[in-house]
Amino acid sequence: MNRLLKICIFLFAFLRVYAQEQSLTKSISTYFTAEKKYLVLPVKNGAPKRNLELWVDGINTRFWDMELAEEQPDWYAYLRIDGWKGKSIELRVDKVAAASKVFEPVRQSDIDTNTNEYHEKLRPQFHFSPKRGWTNDPNGMVYFNGEYHLFFQHNPYGRNWGNMTWGHAVSKDLIHWKELDDALHPDQGGPVFSGGAVVDNTNTSGLGENGKPAMVLFHTGARGWGQYMSWSTDGRRFHNYGKAVVPRINKDNRDPKVIWYAPSKKWVMVLWVERGNNEQHSIQFLTSPDLKNWTPASITYGGTGNDRYLFECPEFYELPVQGVNGVKKWVLTGANTQYAIGSFDGTRFTEEAGKLQNQYGRDFYAPQTFSNEPTGRRIEMGWWRTNTAKGKTPFNQSMSLPMEHKLVGTPEGIRLTRMPVKEVEQLRTKMYNPGNKTIRENGTNPLKDIRIELAEIRLELTPGKAKEIRLDVRGVPLIYNTGRQQLVVDGVTAPVPLQNGRLSLLVYADRTGLEIFANNGLVFMPVNINIDSSNRSLSLTVKGGPVKVSELKVYALKSIWE
Repeated sequence: MNRLLKICIFLFAFLRVYAQEQSLTKSISTYFTAEKKYLVLPVKNGAPKRNLELWVDGINTRFWDMELAEEQPDWYAYLRIDGWKGKSIELRVDKVAAASKVFEPVRQSDIDTNTNEYHEKLRPQFHFSPKRGWTNDPNGMVYFNGEYHLFFQHNPYGRNWGNMTWGHAVSKDLIHWKELDDALHPDQGGPVFSGGAVVDNTNTSGLGENGKPAMVLFHTGARGWGQYMSWSTDGRRFHNYGKAVVPRINKDNRDPKVIWYAPSKKWVMVLWVERGNNEQHSIQFLTSPDLKNWTPASITYGGTGNDRYLFECPEFYELPVQGVNGVKKWVLTGANTQYAIGSFDGTRFTEEAGKLQNQYGRDFYAPQTFSNEPTGRRIEMGWWRTNTAKGKTPFNQSMSLPMEHKLVGTPEGIRLTRMPVKEVEQLRTKMYNPGNKTIRENGTNPLKDIRIELAEIRLELTPGKAKEIRLDVRGVPLIYNTGRQQLVVDGVTAPVPLQNGRLSLLVYADRTGLEIFANNGLVFMPVNINIDSSNRSLSLTVKGGPVKVSELKVYALKSIWE
């Protein structure tokens, strides 16, 4: 009897828990008429994720997951609904109890009422970051209709990765950015993964309207893994082509970048493809006369497995070699910035020097360059994995400074350089010029009187017999070991050989890290670190011998959000 009673009690408890679990996985809906510009959704960082769907005219038009707040939110996400004004909409959410109050904080609004955007403690002050949500790879970078367009991988509904959408920002000067509404949303092709954009100036695609060329965007749909196309003639409203222009090729493939190859009057797409069973990384080249119909042309192979040479987010462009008349070379890169230099005949890339590297920082990834740049420069921005997911912060991650690429001759061969674009100089407010001098061990710190938060530091020196040079930037030491010819910053090491016995450094300090350029851009070293806001000091010291300083200038910088 006791045993039977125990079994009954166990079954009762099991059925009770099962019933509770079933009630928690129930989908519930609320219905409303779209009347205003935004649907305002409350977010609680760290809350359980729930799947949401927005149904319009019986069609599942938007779908996403988010940490939906039932009570006091940390921040609000804004979903634009004015395109469906007057229509009846169903908002559905799963994994909630039938009696949940999850819809109570959801409302409509014509204005974005968040008030502290761009002024948060960990907001980068001269690096682009979205006002809300997560960002990673820069996408579709293009100059169009008088503006630089920066699209980016965006989660509008949370500060962690997910719901991949193309965010959108524009700038007249590469420095001050205005964030617009998201451009591309997940659809039947799946989440909107990375890709590039071009301007179809001669209307090869037929997508131009009334004499206006089309900006044409390409991305990977992360469901069927095809390459999809969208376009716009005003840089604000975007139309989807509706089907993949390049179906899935083999296993994993993604991140299409498209360029115009003038000699053959064809478009060229480079696309990362994983091949074989050993995770062979490759770049697939395809060509097209009209951006719609693509033909495979050739394959360039990279590394395998954890050897990430030519893995993900390819970039491909031609540059002149500085100081050598008439000589141009092509550069092919992957997401980790390892690059190859070679020649290209319109269908096949011939590598002449490969697996090169000049980026030795921490958490810099998937950079892309602008198409159609009006001055002919090759300008790059990359994803910088800054550490901003703290407390109630509504955003996460940022982009690097915009940098100009050049090819230069060195004793080792032709190499790539990166340097900040000249437009960054407009952020300068005050200059400190301690002057040229010789610094000795245990001598006076030439920067002792400077108190600064946002800074640009330019330094050129001759180490001589000194063993170590140390530049402290707001509590972050940059240590140059003369014997090893290495620069060490917060545990990150970069090879920085002296040039004619000299060392040149250019350092930008923001709230969330340092970007360091050595030897006129032959070495780029971004280091993400949240800098102590109370430390505004700078210092320059040496060990082992005197150091002759030929340039030492410090500029205070202003915020791009002012």
